[in-house]
Amino acid sequence: MGIFKTTLAAAAVSMVLSPAFAQTAKPDVHSLVTPAVVTDMRQWIETEIVRISIKAQNDRYQKLNQETIDALDAQWVAERESDDKPLIAATLSNPLSVYLSRLQGRSLGLYAEIFVMDQNGLNVGQSSITSDFWQGDEAKFQKTYDVSHDALFIDEPEWDEDSKIWRAQVNFTVTDDDSTTKIGAVTMEVNLTELQRRSSPGA
Repeated sequence: MGIFKTTLAAAAVSMVLSPAFAQTAKPDVHSLVTPAVVTDMRQWIETEIVRISIKAQNDRYQKLNQETIDALDAQWVAERESDDKPLIAATLSNPLSVYLSRLQGRSLGLYAEIFVMDQNGLNVGQSSITSDFWQGDEAKFQKTYDVSHDALFIDEPEWDEDSKIWRAQVNFTVTDDDSTTKIGAVTMEVNLTELQRRSSPGA
């Protein structure tokens, strides 16, 4: 019985120390998210479904004052804890969210999350529910839409303890068909661990 307990303890220690369970070295996000990778992302986002959806919300909301934006954001946060979720349900069920969810699924683990924002920094569509509705106070919007039509902001990698992967958010401005008129922005959260695997020789 003592030997059995010792064996179990050794196995438990082995699992804790195993590379499969331990945090891996922080990847170099800029060597992984190459211009070619960003080009692929843009091709998925620079589509009619994305542009039509953003422009429709821009037309509906126009340029909102901060009080109205805060009220919408507060509604979203409250709905996350409520059984009644009209704003969340309307957003998650719209055609853009359906498209983004399918895109995330077709990526086979490469994209961990995708969400598109309008000119106010409010969510237009998303592949999964976000913690808030307004992104305008965050770098993902301030370093893209607020900067220029071709702005790109790649955030620092973060370790996802639950999934045991490294993630990083790739953010860029979304433009109209002319490629110069800003209409919104997008955040595509990349599974860097999976991207690194695909980038390895022989993968």
